[in-house]
Amino acid sequence: MMRQYDEAKKACGDALLFFRMGDFYELFHQDAKTAASALGLTLTSRDKSNTVPMCGFPYHQLDSYLGKLIKQGFRVAVCDQVEDPKTAKGLVKREVSQIVSPGTVTDQALLEPAVSNYLVAILPQQRDKKSRAKRKSQDEGDDQAPVGYGVAWAEISTGRFYATSVVNDQLGSLLARLDAAEILVPDSAVFSSESFSSSMVTLRPGWSFGVETARESLAKQFEVASLDGFGLNDFDESAVGAAGAILDYVKETQKASLGHFDRIQAFRQSQFVEIDSATWRSLEISQTIRSGQREGSLFAVIDRSKTPMGSRLLGQWLANPLTSLEEIQRRHDTVEELCKEQKLRSELQDFLKEVFDLQRLLARVAAGRASPRDLSCISKTLATLPSLKAKLTGRKSQWLQQLEADLDLCAELRGQLERALVDPCPAQIKDGGFIKEGYDKSLDQYRELATGGKQWIAQYQQRICEETGIPSLKVGFNKVFGYYLEVTHLHRDKIPAEFIRKQTLKNAERFITPELKEYEEKVLSADSKANELELRLFEDLRRLVRAQTARLKSNAEIIANIDAVAGLAQLAVEQSYCRPEMVQESVSEIVDGRHPVLDIVEPLGAFVPNGISLGQESGFLHLITGPNMAGKSTYIRQVALITLLAQIGSFVPAKQAKLGLVDKIFARVGASDELSRGQSTFMVEMTETARILNTATSKSLVILDEIGRGTSTYDGVSLAWAIVEFLHDQIGCRTLFATHYHELTALEKDFSGVANFNVAIREWDEKIVFLHKIVAGPADKSYGIHVAKIAGVPDWVNQRAEQILQKLENSGEVEANRDAITSTNSSSGDHIQLTMFGAVQHPLVDKIKALDANQMTPIKALQTLHQWQSELVEETGESQADHDEQINA
Repeated sequence: MMRQYDEAKKACGDALLFFRMGDFYELFHQDAKTAASALGLTLTSRDKSNTVPMCGFPYHQLDSYLGKLIKQGFRVAVCDQVEDPKTAKGLVKREVSQIVSPGTVTDQALLEPAVSNYLVAILPQQRDKKSRAKRKSQDEGDDQAPVGYGVAWAEISTGRFYATSVVNDQLGSLLARLDAAEILVPDSAVFSSESFSSSMVTLRPGWSFGVETARESLAKQFEVASLDGFGLNDFDESAVGAAGAILDYVKETQKASLGHFDRIQAFRQSQFVEIDSATWRSLEISQTIRSGQREGSLFAVIDRSKTPMGSRLLGQWLANPLTSLEEIQRRHDTVEELCKEQKLRSELQDFLKEVFDLQRLLARVAAGRASPRDLSCISKTLATLPSLKAKLTGRKSQWLQQLEADLDLCAELRGQLERALVDPCPAQIKDGGFIKEGYDKSLDQYRELATGGKQWIAQYQQRICEETGIPSLKVGFNKVFGYYLEVTHLHRDKIPAEFIRKQTLKNAERFITPELKEYEEKVLSADSKANELELRLFEDLRRLVRAQTARLKSNAEIIANIDAVAGLAQLAVEQSYCRPEMVQESVSEIVDGRHPVLDIVEPLGAFVPNGISLGQESGFLHLITGPNMAGKSTYIRQVALITLLAQIGSFVPAKQAKLGLVDKIFARVGASDELSRGQSTFMVEMTETARILNTATSKSLVILDEIGRGTSTYDGVSLAWAIVEFLHDQIGCRTLFATHYHELTALEKDFSGVANFNVAIREWDEKIVFLHKIVAGPADKSYGIHVAKIAGVPDWVNQRAEQILQKLENSGEVEANRDAITSTNSSSGDHIQLTMFGAVQHPLVDKIKALDANQMTPIKALQTLHQWQSELVEETGESQADHDEQINA
């Protein structure tokens, strides 16, 4: 047994091995120690003489323990008995049936229904010899550094498969949106750990990323002569290598057919809005910053889908907003029709409630792991299609027309499954009884014989009791003797001669008769043959469904699209969303816009709507000033989220909206550090800002919050000022810049595209009231001390801060610093900037300004100068002797 275990362990590498022994899964050696700690199992050994560590659990708890280990980032190999112990000669044969890792999970119990579970592979692109020689001649650094990456990703539980190639700065953005469960990388590649966030990283041999091998294996998998038809020629060869690595890993771990992997899709970033990792996190699109949970995110609050397929598709739309005006308007047309047709929308969603997760069901069919209940769920899903198709007939929107035309009823397959399977259907094959009576004549005959034989045994027991006069006589059954007659010792003298003794017990004896054994053979044989035939019939059904995978996958995608778009229509009706007018020019005009998350989670009427007008005429760069807690961050996020929703094809939370298409959305909101990377909060802020400034275009939307606050005031103002100028002059994109630096409000005078706005505040009875309303013009002050009071800062601190603030304002320092910044309008061509900050205004300055030098004699001038010198010495507390000593020195 242990030799068998060792062979299985070698086949699964670093995975923990679950080794099936009878009714238990056992782990041994270091695996046992690791699993005992991770699962809370008792660590033991076979006996005192055998000190090999071991632990285990009952086989029916496999899903529970498997799920716990996968969530902790382990890989687990399951080694099952592949022979029936009853018929096996010698040791039961065992094989590794699957290797499960976070990215290769297929069991429904281990997956979150509404969220995609991606396995990603990354292959660095290598520079060619010519470009490496150029880098070396220019002394630009490491000539082996990749210029980009080939990236492929797949969802094993649905068969969706994509590939692309990206430049260096796009990798993090793509990975953030995919939120991969597991990432495959070559064991020779070097990556920084922060590139992969919380994903499990699996090192694979470099040969598994080989491009030529990948082409052959992918073509064989998809049953094509070449990959040209999939559009992969548009990418670097590394994309093909990454796709091949995924296919190799999936084959290695699944140990089953991959029939649901029937195509690969080329992912072209230009077709979608680019959202980098910082923006994805800042806007809380798929999970919240604070808890890291889906609840409270944009995805969670807008999802009105009725099926897991629709929810997962909506998640993909949020990760990849469209850039095609035609495609966006097609979705808007569909949402609009479903908003107006309340009855249609309601009936569609009622039908969708009866639909099962067809995508993941098909994956289990392809892998040979589908249960009778899985096939029954496919049958019930197909039963809803005629009603769905009928409701979509005659619709106005082109997309609904297309979906209706493409929907395949699969009537033959549905009919076969309905005729074959009972309802409700058992979850496990071993439970039996899942084939309907009347579906197969031979099965019915076996069942009738088995049932009739059992009835005969009951009648036989009653007849023998009457013939022998033994009222307590019973017919029993065990695996050793089969059926037997049991008679207590009290009636031993009544036992007939034809009874054959088989076993003596303490209080009774057991017998058989030729007549009983004859019927036993008939009954047991009929039961066994019925079970075998039922299993063969089920395998036939499973093969039948597997043969229709392509048609069923197409239907699953259609259902997901109907569900997702119907959910967006339901959301629009519930929350009074409007259809945005989408245009090509760079403009964002929103009337009474609302934050899509807060609008739902806050009490009805609590959220204050705000509008915006961004564009060439109204200013494409808005500076938003005002105190903390007033709503600046909410406001700028709101504009970004409304834009994102519009470009996935959704209606938006506003009374009216006119939005120009964007190619990228950038958000630098909130403070965070990356101590593990040696980066402070300010370093992270500057790194993210640098990415925006280096990659944004005139078609991008940029929102920035409190840039420069992580350093000294003068440094911060200087950086914020220069960043605003760069965004205005060099990029010219729509920008919302929230800041506490009132000095920046002077930019409105010198830059035509800059406009000032502030969050309205009202002071009353020495308190402030946040109106949460954006109005034109700069804020008059920061109200920071007022906010500190609200936050519960001790009164002494607040009072002392008031005193310091008043002193600074009276000394003129604040105004001097603000007025001394001389803006430089780069468009004028005049780049001379005299100074950034002025000195503290001193009373002597006024005396100097008032002095008429032309009316003074030389002696009078010397006397005046001496007088001012004495005043300064007196003010600083120095003695005249000290002063003279310093002068002499």
